Amino acid sequence: MECDLERNLKDCNCTYSCSKKGKCCECIRYHRERGELPGCYFPDEVERTWDRSIARFVSLHK
Repeated sequence: MECDLERNLKDCNCTYSCSKKGKCCECIRYHRERGELPGCYFPDEVERTWDRSIARFVSLHK
């Protein structure tokens, strides 16, 4: 399956500049290996803090 990079970039709210931006499969794998979630799982104001921890995600959804 091919990623639709153009569409992914339109929907990506990540403010961090990296080679995985818009490449969702790579981004998810990267963050998963670190026990994190990608920025797109967070509201914009939280994403900008770069706290991608699962604990932060859970705290938002209690």
